Amino acid sequence: MTRIKRILLRLLTMSITLFGVAVIVFFVIRVVPGNPISMMLPPGAQEEDIARLQALYGFDRSIPEQFFIWLSGVMQGDLGTSITTHQPVLGLVLSRLPATLELSVVALFLAVFIGGFLALASTRMRGTRVEGMIDVANGMALSIPDFLWGLVLVLLFGVLWPVFHISGRISPTLDFQFQTKFYLFESVMRLRFDIWLDLVSHMFLPALALAIPLAAIIAQLLKQSLKETMHLDYVTLSRTKGYGENHVIIQEALPNAILPTLTLVGVQFTFLIGGTVIIERLFSYEGLGNMAIDAVINRDLPLIQGIVILFALIFTIVNLAVDLTYAALNPKLRHG
Repeated sequence: MTRIKRILLRLLTMSITLFGVAVIVFFVIRVVPGNPISMMLPPGAQEEDIARLQALYGFDRSIPEQFFIWLSGVMQGDLGTSITTHQPVLGLVLSRLPATLELSVVALFLAVFIGGFLALASTRMRGTRVEGMIDVANGMALSIPDFLWGLVLVLLFGVLWPVFHISGRISPTLDFQFQTKFYLFESVMRLRFDIWLDLVSHMFLPALALAIPLAAIIAQLLKQSLKETMHLDYVTLSRTKGYGENHVIIQEALPNAILPTLTLVGVQFTFLIGGTVIIERLFSYEGLGNMAIDAVINRDLPLIQGIVILFALIFTIVNLAVDLTYAALNPKLRHG
């Protein structure tokens, strides 16, 4: 019963958070100078044309009235109509969301793999020159933002040594009809590994640019947790039983040391999704982040609102999943 109450409380918190995000994004983007209607009309448009479009998109009403009309539509699954494309916002964001999710998940796996490997290697080689080199590499990775890593990767593996694609999501020359927007998953399920390799070739550099700073954070936190765990009694006992150092680190210390890192990974994953905005633009990747930049440039208010609400929904769902997973893995929280 306690777990059910905790879930219900988190769902209530999620609802309040989403409502707060809706209020902020709706009112803030409307006080920013600029009229989206004027951007839709050619020079010399008549006043009646402006009035007609304002009435069509509801801009002739007061801002509070616009908000409650929009909010009632959101509650029914209607995010409005895009000003620039004249298409439903919900369909637009859902068509781009799979690309961003695939990119974020691949980046997360890369970050966990690289960060976990560096943490284990640093713990195994503690007190040696290798540990110092790993610490220096982590410091460099943290000091450079992901978009700058993207530029470096484009220069290295797209220009000097062109082994990966640096723009787009899939090669336009490939003749393949996808049934869903989850291209990476669908290509594996349909055993089209040639398509899968092409998708990975397009996705690898932007995913790696997103993964490098997160991998450094994971490596530092996991290393510190392992360092604290290695001095506990049960780890010392396993050594007295004659187990090797690799067994002690992986089998004994890692399961308990990984719990704080799990929480960090979940929280950072939400920031990872938000970080795709610049990276997708840099690599011309057809995801939600790239669409968000176009929406801001064109002052497409309904599309901006829909994208922000979708991002906020993803953030709250991921945070809820992390909390539940952490409680399931931590006996103190599970029984407390």
